[in-house]
Amino acid sequence: MSALILDKRQLAPEITLLEVEAPRIQKRWRAGQFIIIRPLAHSERIPLTIVDSSAERHSITMVIQAVGKTTREAVALEPGDALCDLVGPLGEPAEICTGERVLCMAGGVGVAELLPVARAYKEAGNTVVALCGARSDAYRILDAELRACCDELHWATDDGTYGFHGNVVQLLLSLAGPGSFAEGHVIGPIPMMKAAAEATRGWGLKLHASLNPIMIDGTGMCGGCRVTVGGQVRFACVDGPCFDAHEVDFDEMTRRNRAYREMEQLALRHECRLGLG
Repeated sequence: MSALILDKRQLAPEITLLEVEAPRIQKRWRAGQFIIIRPLAHSERIPLTIVDSSAERHSITMVIQAVGKTTREAVALEPGDALCDLVGPLGEPAEICTGERVLCMAGGVGVAELLPVARAYKEAGNTVVALCGARSDAYRILDAELRACCDELHWATDDGTYGFHGNVVQLLLSLAGPGSFAEGHVIGPIPMMKAAAEATRGWGLKLHASLNPIMIDGTGMCGGCRVTVGGQVRFACVDGPCFDAHEVDFDEMTRRNRAYREMEQLALRHECRLGLG
């Protein structure tokens, strides 16, 4: 199914928000679920978290960081263009508790993916404390939207240009300890999620990690997104993407995500003289 692009907004360098027409997905999605897009006919399929939606505009919103060939093709599209393919919602919704003090933690473009989960926690009657990390002040995104649904929002920047000087895990350790939260959700780069899981091990905190492994079909058939959780093989596309952060084998996930790095770099440098992309 193709999807018309309704709006496009640059949130930060290399980070773009796209609003696309998708009435069927808009009616069905829940926080934590994702979509798979193929920007152009020759593009690869890439999974993206659903960030927001509008019933009035029959649309959903996604945030894309332009780091590879396909993501760069996606953000080069303009309002009035259409994504070649869009499927979803996929995956299981995030598990949301009620009446607790919860931790929402994200780094980089994961901040956008955290937003719908933070809203869901707040709407369920929780006290929401969000800790977000960015490379620098210029890379902070969706600050106003997060402040609107969180009881507390704290930022960490790597260079100290805004908020806490350091990474978001260091920020967490400066503000909280065992017993501070009953439940939480973390999303971002794999090293950050692993560090968050190690830092909170033994805190009595139920921490969910939203995983972003290599994914192809999104239906559990290709096995590309398999991860090991608690010693068992799970598929992020149909069993997740959220799993117990303290049970995830992040080292294995890192190795699998690096498997195609050389080919990704070749794709970025490749220029087809036949005009096939």
